[in-house]
Amino acid sequence: MQTDSPADDRRDAETVVKALPKPITDYIEANARLDVDAMLKPFAADAVLFDIGRRLEGQAELRTLFEQEVVAVKAIFTPDGARQEKGQVVVEGPAHGDFKGSPIRFTYAFTLENDAIKTLEITL
Repeated sequence: MQTDSPADDRRDAETVVKALPKPITDYIEANARLDVDAMLKPFAADAVLFDIGRRLEGQAELRTLFEQEVVAVKAIFTPDGARQEKGQVVVEGPAHGDFKGSPIRFTYAFTLENDAIKTLEITL
């Protein structure tokens, strides 16, 4: 019986990421590097991010979130599935890092506008 190895999981995630629209791919790849500037780049200047019920607006608030709650705990989202739903690109997968309960499975619902991420809603 063959089992999946971590290398197989990485290939699956790479396949999912490469099939996504460029702004989302750029964000996920930047997150994998924990590069805050690159994580912000695909977002519109007035982007809104809903983080498990909390609303954040604009680049400054997103930067604070990424620095304090992503990079600080090395939280890396590894998508394993994606679909189109109600005008959004919905991406699912675990986030691994130095935080309680890691890995935790998340759903990211992206709305794109003018080749940028306009909204991102993160839910469990």
